[in-house]
Amino acid sequence: MVEKEALFVRTTLTFTAAALATGALALGLTACGSSGSGSHASDASGPLVVAASPTPHAQILDFVRDHLAKKAGLDLQVKEFSDYVLPDTATEQGEVGANFFQHKPYLDDFNKKNGTHIVPVVDVELEPLGLYSHKVHSLAGLSDGASVAVPNDTTNEARALTLLADNGLITLKAGTGQTATPADITANPRHLTFKELEAAELPRSLDDVDAGVVNGNYAIQAGLNPAKDALVLEKAAGNPYANFLAVKKGNENDPRVRKLAELLNSPEVRTYIEDTFKGAVIPAFGKAA
Repeated sequence: MVEKEALFVRTTLTFTAAALATGALALGLTACGSSGSGSHASDASGPLVVAASPTPHAQILDFVRDHLAKKAGLDLQVKEFSDYVLPDTATEQGEVGANFFQHKPYLDDFNKKNGTHIVPVVDVELEPLGLYSHKVHSLAGLSDGASVAVPNDTTNEARALTLLADNGLITLKAGTGQTATPADITANPRHLTFKELEAAELPRSLDDVDAGVVNGNYAIQAGLNPAKDALVLEKAAGNPYANFLAVKKGNENDPRVRKLAELLNSPEVRTYIEDTFKGAVIPAFGKAA
């Protein structure tokens, strides 16, 4: 989201349980053998522990750790999470020093809903959202009444509906943008029905629905290649969904964080992303919005 020397956390958590994530975090991390990482988070002389989704985020961080970090004097540790909630709560509580898994619209919504104080540091890459199907091979194959699975978190659902609208499958109410829900659909000529699921479940749902809109990292993790397998794919130009390195507010200038930000925007990482993911993940370097 290759995993030598990394610390692993495998957690399944529905987005609707976000309110419980803070209370469950300490127990979950302790149970998974991650003791001691919290003591490093605020210690600039210790390792920098970074929470990340397995693909492509942890893969990119593993590359940095194995090939660039030592030479730069950075002790980098990577901790994997399989959901979109715990990386931010872990960062907020100081269990990790940074995270790498999300885009700005998601972070803004998460901070607002959970009272967290996570801020972006530097953009790294974009994983284009795509519409996939195990049953049809083109948009034309989606029949009247077809079922479409979409992510159930606020920002990714809006992003999914925007993708469908951009490709003529539905029309959205003007001005809904990054907050659109199925209730904002004003025209649905094919009478599509929508199934809202946790983002991580979407690849597994493709046998049960006619099509599904899947986040790029989960598509790759499930063996899908966005550049080849998607019926339609987001455009990179002007896309606000670049994924970035993020920290708790106040830690932006931690020297370990600054060093990692520089490495994540290095020519070596650009080449690694392009050679490894071949268009399924796109470098999107630069200052985060």
